[in-house]
Amino acid sequence: MLRFVSLSEVDSHEVEALLDRAFGRDRHGRTAYAVREGTQPIPALSFAAFDGAALVGTIQCWPVRLAGDDGSTTPLTMVGPVAVDPPRQQAGVGHALMARMLEAAAATGADRALMLIGDPEYYARFFAFTADRTAQWRLPGPFEPRRLLARGADVPDVAGMLGPDVAAVWSSRADSSTSLAAGTER
Repeated sequence: MLRFVSLSEVDSHEVEALLDRAFGRDRHGRTAYAVREGTQPIPALSFAAFDGAALVGTIQCWPVRLAGDDGSTTPLTMVGPVAVDPPRQQAGVGHALMARMLEAAAATGADRALMLIGDPEYYARFFAFTADRTAQWRLPGPFEPRRLLARGADVPDVAGMLGPDVAAVWSSRADSSTSLAAGTER
């Protein structure tokens, strides 16, 4: 049975080793890294999955922003990477991590504006992410437009550039719920 913990409770070297196994050591050159450059994972939405003492998967979420060509600015949460140890892939670990993150996102209000770069056949089918409102978005690197997906009532359908939201600060409250503080609204 999987056990979920906050990613902040896991040794970062262990997480990096898992990411290398899942995506390769050259993963840092991907466009997703440029989109979230200079930000930190959102603690309330980033989790690790353990099977006993073994780290078998992680999900990270990041504060990003769409700077609209019309002058608008929209904060979004970038989902991913969703990393699963290769021997455990196709066993439901990634699905369980996504479900846990979406539950936490609903509790914080972050579910109103989520985006990711991923396979639409999977993320649309199981989690209702689509490319319906992202066709006019630009990213700081190459990407396949069909793989730029989003979901939530606050996802804008405007032309603009997606990039890091370094001003966003997530803080945990004593009641263990999490809120977005300082500089951005959801």
